[in-house]
Amino acid sequence: MSQLFTPTQAGPLRLANRIVIAPMCEYSADAGCATDWHMIHLGHLALSGAALLFVEATAVEPDGRITPGDLGLWSDETEAALGRVVTAMRRYSPIKLGIQLGHAGRKASSHAPWDGGQLVPSTEGGWQGWAPSALPHNESEPAPQALDAAGLARVRDAFVDSARRALRLGFDAIELHAAHGYLMHQFLSPLANRRDDAYGGSLENRMRFPLEVFQALRDVVPASVALGVRVSATDWVEGGWDLEQTTVFAEALKARGCDFIDVSSGGVSPQQKIPVAPNYQVPFAAEIKRRVGMPTIAVGLITEAAQAEEIVASGQADMVALARGMLYDPRWPWHAAAQLGGQVDAPRQYWRSQPREHKALFGETRFGQR
Repeated sequence: MSQLFTPTQAGPLRLANRIVIAPMCEYSADAGCATDWHMIHLGHLALSGAALLFVEATAVEPDGRITPGDLGLWSDETEAALGRVVTAMRRYSPIKLGIQLGHAGRKASSHAPWDGGQLVPSTEGGWQGWAPSALPHNESEPAPQALDAAGLARVRDAFVDSARRALRLGFDAIELHAAHGYLMHQFLSPLANRRDDAYGGSLENRMRFPLEVFQALRDVVPASVALGVRVSATDWVEGGWDLEQTTVFAEALKARGCDFIDVSSGGVSPQQKIPVAPNYQVPFAAEIKRRVGMPTIAVGLITEAAQAEEIVASGQADMVALARGMLYDPRWPWHAAAQLGGQVDAPRQYWRSQPREHKALFGETRFGQR
C-alpha cells in the first residue's frame, strides 16, 4: 500500500492522505479582500484530492501585506470576502482547509513579482515597514521602523484578531508564518534582529516575540483546531539562523502545544546561497522530526509521486506540501494515486473521468449513463 495515501494526524486534525497544498501568494486581492480569482483558484485546488489546502499567506494588518494585492483578514470586509470562498469550497469538497497568518515586516510594501518585486515608495502608494530593528532587507531600501512596546502589542493583537476571524470562518488549521524572511523570522534571525532589549541578542530573547505570538494564538485557538508554524530552518548565510536554533525553537513550540511544523528555508537575506535541487529542504524536516517528534511537513521541489512516496515511507516527514507543482498540475494527487496504487476523493461530477486501467482510483464508484 502506498504510504502517501494513508491517513495521518496533525494534532486534532485527521487527514485522509499525506498530500498538502502549500500556501501560495496570488497577489490578486482587492484591499485585502478575496476576489473572484480566489474563488476560481482555490475552488479548483479544493477538487484536487489533496488532504489539506492552505490559503495563501494572509496579512493580519494592512501594513503586514507583502504587496498591495495580498490577501488580508483584519476587518469585517476581508472576513466576509474570504468567507464567500470558504463557503463555496465547503459545499463541494471534503478537503480540510488551513490558513497561514503572517506579517511581512520589513519586506512589506513591495510590487508583485510580475511587476519587478521592488519596494513601493511612499510617493507611489507604499506604506510603512515594521521590523525588530531599523535594518532594511536590501541596503538600497529605506530602513523600516523598529517596533516599540506598543507596536509589539499591536502586532500580537492583530494575529489574535485574525485567528478569531479564521475560526469564525471554520478553518480546520491555522499556521503562523515564521519563515521566508517575514516578521516572525526577522525576530528569530540575528541577521535582522539587532535589538538590545528582551527581544534581541540571545537565542532565548530572539525567540521571545514569536513565542509570545504563538502563545497568544494557542490561547484563543481551541484544541479542536490544529495550530502549527512554518519555519525557515536556515538562512543559508554564515552567522544567521540555522538548524540548531530551529530545533530549539521547535522544542519550545511543542512545549506550548504546537500541533505541526512546516519546514522551509531562506528568505531573510539577499546574501543567501541556496543549493536548489529536488528534496533540498527535506533533510531539515527529517532532522526536526527526529529530534522533536512533532508532526512535520516537508516542502521544496517535491514534484514526482515516487519522490513524495519515498519521503513519507522512509519517515523523513509525515506530510509533503506542493506549491508550484500543484499549480502546474492541479490533479497531481489523482495522477500520483494512479501511479502508486492509491485512492483519492473526487467530486461525483468527475467520476466518469476515471481511466479504465485505474478503476479503483476514486473508490467503488457506480452509476449508469444514458
